[in-house]
Amino acid sequence: MAHEMRKQRAIAVDLFAGAGGMTLGFEQAGFDVLASVEIDPIHCATHEFNFPFCSVLCKSVVDTTGEEIRSLSSIGNREIDVVFGGPPCQGFSLIGKRFFDDPRNSLVFHFIRLVLELQPKVFVLENVKGMTIGKHKEFIAEIINRFEQNGYKLQKNYKVLNAAEYSVPQNRERLFLMGCRQDLELPNYPCPITKLAKANKSIYAVELPPSPTVWDAIKDLPEVENYVELYKKDWIFADFSKPSNYGRQLRNLEKAENDYSYERTYDSRILTSSLRTKHILTTIKRFELTPHGEIEPISRFYKLDPQGISNTLRAGTASNRGAFTSPRPIHPFTPRCITVREAARLHSYPDWFRFHITKWHGFRQIGNSVPPLLAKAVALEIIKILGIKPYKPLLIRDLGDVFLLTFNMTQSSKYYFFNSQVIEPRRKKFEITSHASTY
Repeated sequence: MAHEMRKQRAIAVDLFAGAGGMTLGFEQAGFDVLASVEIDPIHCATHEFNFPFCSVLCKSVVDTTGEEIRSLSSIGNREIDVVFGGPPCQGFSLIGKRFFDDPRNSLVFHFIRLVLELQPKVFVLENVKGMTIGKHKEFIAEIINRFEQNGYKLQKNYKVLNAAEYSVPQNRERLFLMGCRQDLELPNYPCPITKLAKANKSIYAVELPPSPTVWDAIKDLPEVENYVELYKKDWIFADFSKPSNYGRQLRNLEKAENDYSYERTYDSRILTSSLRTKHILTTIKRFELTPHGEIEPISRFYKLDPQGISNTLRAGTASNRGAFTSPRPIHPFTPRCITVREAARLHSYPDWFRFHITKWHGFRQIGNSVPPLLAKAVALEIIKILGIKPYKPLLIRDLGDVFLLTFNMTQSSKYYFFNSQVIEPRRKKFEITSHASTY
């Protein structure tokens, strides 16, 4: 270690921030994420609600400079400890065709440009597993080369991490490419802390506990079918059941020893992000007949196994790409699709974290994001090489105004002075009420 451990909050910047999965994970590891960049104003508003103390730049990274990020946030001239982000990855996806020269991949090079302009001590580039397959390895080699030519060294034995090995009840594999300045030690990849289901014992150096199960994640949540109000709004005062240890942490009833995030002010009696879905009787019957862990043949929805983990939660497409809703899992015991809150539990989001009031945007925000506990595991390794001893802040943060979660694309674009033609609004009307009086 280059210097003695010092107690402080490290400074971070989130590029391609989405609703804030990586922002939260790095906060939990002891970082203050002081600036985020995100092109989608709906996501920006959700990020601002959950992190009102973070400066949100609602614009494309293509049009963003390092100087803007510094001047439009509280960072100023201070040294930045880490810049992280996941450039949109359609060109690398394992779903559909993969093109080495996909123009959408140019955003990766804008990520590199901003890292070089901001000169952080460490950077993390997160992406899909498909980026490590076939010719795409050449693309990674080019990324590594560009950084090495500009004063950074990288972990060339890059790894794909599965969220299920970091206490997340979901099978989700993501690439993490990490680098640092020449004067620092390269951060290690985090060792697994939970084991994959049906994994060969020999793949782990020590015996590990299993990852939380689907039922561990959602069993204490109130059954939304009991509340007719949830057809019209996404929140309700409700009675929660006895949680698992995993559920206790997400409900803020207890904290992990290595959780260094800020406490939030919120009313734990309220079930949020739980708008109901109307299913016709034939669909309900098909869902009932589908065995756990199998795909319902008509809808192609996966029925969750209560004693297993979730399949990978997908985002679907944005409105300018057809507003396609990705298949949502079927609840293990109730013949319906899971709610946004249930998906959030499967993704390791705490209950105070809220999403857009519509199901479409809410699921898109979750499916596009890195599970916070996976991001936290990576961030904890980074903070070690910075010589920083993270600590739990005493300051309790307020959440933002709930109106931020109710915007449609036109309203959110106007709020951020964003050109709404960059991302076309979804052409579907919805009626829903928000809850602004409690918190």
